[in-house]
Amino acid sequence: MKKQSPLKAAKAFTSRAAKVAIDESHLAELEWIDDILECPVYHPSKIEFEDPLTYLQHIAPEASKYGICKIILPIDASVPASVVLMKELGNFKFETVVQPFRLAKWDVNDKISFYRRGRQYTYREFEKMANKESACQVSCSSCDSPAYMEKEFWHRLVRGKKETVEYGVNVDGSAFSSDPRDQLGKSKWNLKNLSRLHKSVLRLVGRVIPGITDPMLYIGMQFGMFAWHVEDHYLFSINYHHSGAPKTWYGVPGHAAPQFERVVHDHVYSQDIISSNGEDDAFELLSEKTTMFLPSILLQHHVPVYKAEQVPGEFVITFPRAYHAGFSHGFNCGEAVNFATADWFPMGELANQRYALLKKIPIISYEELLCNEAMLLLMSSKDNSGDSSTDAVSQRAVKISFVRLIRQHKQALHRIKHSSASSPHAEGTLLCGLCKRDCYLAYNMCNFCYSDPLCLFHEIDLHHCSCGHERTIFLRPDISAMEDAAKTFEQEEEIFSGLQN
Repeated sequence: MKKQSPLKAAKAFTSRAAKVAIDESHLAELEWIDDILECPVYHPSKIEFEDPLTYLQHIAPEASKYGICKIILPIDASVPASVVLMKELGNFKFETVVQPFRLAKWDVNDKISFYRRGRQYTYREFEKMANKESACQVSCSSCDSPAYMEKEFWHRLVRGKKETVEYGVNVDGSAFSSDPRDQLGKSKWNLKNLSRLHKSVLRLVGRVIPGITDPMLYIGMQFGMFAWHVEDHYLFSINYHHSGAPKTWYGVPGHAAPQFERVVHDHVYSQDIISSNGEDDAFELLSEKTTMFLPSILLQHHVPVYKAEQVPGEFVITFPRAYHAGFSHGFNCGEAVNFATADWFPMGELANQRYALLKKIPIISYEELLCNEAMLLLMSSKDNSGDSSTDAVSQRAVKISFVRLIRQHKQALHRIKHSSASSPHAEGTLLCGLCKRDCYLAYNMCNFCYSDPLCLFHEIDLHHCSCGHERTIFLRPDISAMEDAAKTFEQEEEIFSGLQN
């Protein structure tokens, strides 16, 4: 082997030292990372583990203050995700999105969008590609530590130009095993089962909605990211890390969401890509899930931010209206689904109002879920079935939200001087042609031209159609029973006083 001359060796050492010094000076600009506090971590006992939704309700009053939290269960999966995806599912393939690895100026000339690659990967093909990319990026054994990777992610993102990464996002399927010997797979924490548990509001959704009622997979590579966003309808989410490199999460508590949106509106987006609707414009752009920016912007404007490092075997929970973002340290496989317990309804009402204001098509029918949950609650109360103290909180949320909804419809009918004459409501939920609100209880439509149905909350002539014919109000045939249920709930002192707030 040819020996290197002392002079060349010294020059090489000096060059490496200079590179390290440059890298360290760049990373020094990211000192704000150390100012972000860790979110809480919970370790349910084996008894608490038996009922995930009850446990999540138990920790929510404290954990929701942070927007996100971690949960470490007393058991692990015994069948690896790779075995499930390559053997149990069979012919498993997925398509990735390509993510430009840089920060945008977010003006008319510079916005970020993700696009489909158009190639189908097997699990092993993507793993091989992702690991090869990681090996090219990491030059020393200590460079894959979580602290280093977090700084390196933001360092490269800030200085990124033409580099891209791939991410298998919203992939149909689940990596929870069906093997009866897998303790996690046969538990209620299996995300394939969560939405159908007794205390899950989403059990009442009458169809499969990928990502909301049924989980989806997220197969990442180094620095593949999930941009700042909030869950649809301000639902909870639960994410399980099956295998691979860690993920870093950032979360903003739901109570700070308006402040978050104001900061994004004022300090991230240029005024030439938004109108004068303030936070609502930011909300709409953020819903595209392509906006990534430094958490330091939030810290500078006193928006609380917390973080988590998630490794295999850990769950991360995001709470209603909690904005969150993050990235992968390397190849990994995660799985996520939304969920909601009955105490979500007040937050769901806020989301429903905002969707209508922005004419955003709902994914789930808030009115239908609330009415069905309320009528089931009424029936269970007549049966004198016992409930826990946590259930009492949920019951109060359901009753107040339901009474408020019935009142709103009665006031709307009174405003348009609705007589007793009406037609039966068609089965199912229709969407208002103007605001896209779900019209589960009532809607207005012309029987002659069959124009789009309208909800009852618009200051327009709901009696006459533009075609010259009369419009008809359609009411659910069981709306009288619902009005009676609302009256029953109103008689409870706690519910009556809650409605005054």
